[in-house]
Amino acid sequence: MLPLPPHRLFRPAMAVVAIAAALAAPAVQAIEPFVLQDIRVEGLQRTDPGTVFAALPFRVGDTYSDDKGAAALRALFATGLFKDVRIEIEGRIAVLIVEERPVIETVTFVGLKEFDKDVLVKSLKDSGIGEGLPFDRALIDRAEQEIKRQYLSRSLYGAEVVTTITPTERNRVNVSFTMTEGDAAKIKEIRIVGAKVFKESELTGLMDLTTSGWLTWYTKNDRYSRAKLNADLDNLRAYYLNRGYLEFNVENAQVTISPDKQDISLTITVKEGQPYTVTGVRLEGEYLGKDEEFKQLIGIRAGEPYRAAAVTATTKAFTDRFGNFGYAFARVEARTEIDRANGTVGVVLAADPQRRVYVRRIDVAGNTRTRDEVVRREFRQLESSWYDGERIKMSRERVDRLGYFKEVEVNENEVAGTADQVDLTVNVTERPTGNLQLGVSFSSADRLALSASVKQENVFGSGNYLGLEVNTSKTGRSLVFSTVDPYFTVDGISRGIDLYYRTSRPFNSLGDQYQIANPGGAIRFGVPFSEYDTVFFGIGIEQTNIGASSGIPAQYFNYRRLYGANSTSLPLTLGWARDQRDSAISPTAGRYQRVNVEWSIAGDVRFVRLNGQYQQFFPLWQKLTLGLNGEVGWGIGQGSRPYPVFKNFYGGGLGSVRVFEQNSLGVIDPTGAYIGGARKINLNSELYFPVPGTGNDKSLRIFAFADAGNVWREGEKITGASIRASAGLGLSWISPVGPLKLSWGVPLKKQPTDRIQRFQFQIGTAF
Repeated sequence: MLPLPPHRLFRPAMAVVAIAAALAAPAVQAIEPFVLQDIRVEGLQRTDPGTVFAALPFRVGDTYSDDKGAAALRALFATGLFKDVRIEIEGRIAVLIVEERPVIETVTFVGLKEFDKDVLVKSLKDSGIGEGLPFDRALIDRAEQEIKRQYLSRSLYGAEVVTTITPTERNRVNVSFTMTEGDAAKIKEIRIVGAKVFKESELTGLMDLTTSGWLTWYTKNDRYSRAKLNADLDNLRAYYLNRGYLEFNVENAQVTISPDKQDISLTITVKEGQPYTVTGVRLEGEYLGKDEEFKQLIGIRAGEPYRAAAVTATTKAFTDRFGNFGYAFARVEARTEIDRANGTVGVVLAADPQRRVYVRRIDVAGNTRTRDEVVRREFRQLESSWYDGERIKMSRERVDRLGYFKEVEVNENEVAGTADQVDLTVNVTERPTGNLQLGVSFSSADRLALSASVKQENVFGSGNYLGLEVNTSKTGRSLVFSTVDPYFTVDGISRGIDLYYRTSRPFNSLGDQYQIANPGGAIRFGVPFSEYDTVFFGIGIEQTNIGASSGIPAQYFNYRRLYGANSTSLPLTLGWARDQRDSAISPTAGRYQRVNVEWSIAGDVRFVRLNGQYQQFFPLWQKLTLGLNGEVGWGIGQGSRPYPVFKNFYGGGLGSVRVFEQNSLGVIDPTGAYIGGARKINLNSELYFPVPGTGNDKSLRIFAFADAGNVWREGEKITGASIRASAGLGLSWISPVGPLKLSWGVPLKKQPTDRIQRFQFQIGTAF
């Protein structure tokens, strides 16, 4: 939140200017009009004379009059540069005597902790207070009051702001704001008076505002906010209305602050009323002859308690269905027929479709960087076509899924002078889509390592992806160039190109290293078959070089001995993905499925590599979310060669079976190296619940997990006894650098040779 929102701050003191001009007007003597021979300006110290002459309504050779003199005074005062202006006439010469306003030399803050200094400086400057700007005491006073109000909005009721003006040489001033912030007032008590049906603790648990707890230092939900209180009162109202209490009402919400301005008490008085049961639902009005179709959308059930959410959902479903038929302005009203004596209620749904309309024009607004075509090509509603609410909703979701915008809204505007046309305006708010990372690390394993990456998801506003990664780690070096054009064709077929050179030199228990080099490239295409389904296919070429070393694992050594150090493969890829999750980062509902097949059809290496994944998320009671994930990997060697060891799957760690060390599952080579396997099974379950005190914040959640799986060599039998399993607790945080997961757990099924790592963390992982 900006400490000083420019739209709420100070406006130029026009009243002061007008009064000053009026007071100065008598300085202009009533004279007969005459032709000016010269104009002189006296009293200037910093202001350029050209600024003064540009504001005057007369020039040398013009006829001067009292009216022009008064207009000149008003114009000069309006510049805001002068404290006083007079005009004296000497013969046929106009002499302008000015007294400049002081100029602000510095703006400083003492005791500022709550607000960001740079944001505060910018906001003040936007409002006319900043280095090099004319000093205006009225603006300073308003700034002081606005800063105090901003402190109050953050529950700092004891905060004081004192402004000190210090004159300096050359008609300059230093402005200093001294803040005594004090401690924020905390909510000490929340009482709900009049609640009899539900426990007070149950109702306060629905509120974001809370008393101080062990995590409120982070959430700040123990600081009073009127906006948050209003939202909490709506939550209480919705809770009762969804349980049959149709006449529930919040009668009063009293806020009490202690004398020392440190403690706040909230007392909410409610009237519950009696519960009502629905007797039936009746349709009234015009339903386009599709009454039965609309009845299928009714979510209100006779014999159940009245639920406001079901009524709202039903009226919205009706409105959306009318919109699908082109009736953009349909009205659906839900009326209740209450029988207090019997505690029952009937619901009447009255519909008025009004008129059918079509979309005349679609405009895009707010895209300061992204090109219009990037937004337009995601739209399924066409111009000069009948209005279709379902297509408009789908279009908004597609634009939102691009990831280029913070907010996406579609507004409808009636076309003046017509009864059957609307214009759509897609309002977007851009967000940064570039990512520049520079890193330097030092460890006993890697020594000095440099890493850098430049990624732009929306390069030059075209919607294309461009990425370059460089890593100089001793155990893994890479140079990767990637680009994706999501609309390689007008039909929405995407094209991706990857060029890379990677080397890995993992350690083993003998203290030696072996090197594997992988130069290669690939091109792939994605063909959308529906709004949620995409089929991918491509081809690549990759070379693998297994370097010699005394500590090389046996499988790598044997492969190198039998088939040579260098291997070339030409893999074809074919995949399918369906994403129906409500969020790719922190989903609470929906499903994600993918299957990918890599088939090397030529070269020295022949293999088939299959990888499939299935995710499902279930919203549960009390803001809980259950997530299930299953992944299977299967590799098969082709021709006379076995499955290449350098294409193995790996297991263990975050993203696999937690608690076991990263990539440590499977058969361990006699050298102690972890080489993975040709088979992989991975099962995960996570139960998410909000961190106490964070309310509905999904960016920070606690989860309990249970994992199972392993990796096996080609031909090795998969048995239940070989499965590894673990369980524990974790923390999920959508941090500024990406999704971060921390987990701590215990192994449930393990072998003596397994490497256990109870605490693990990773950035940029889902499961």
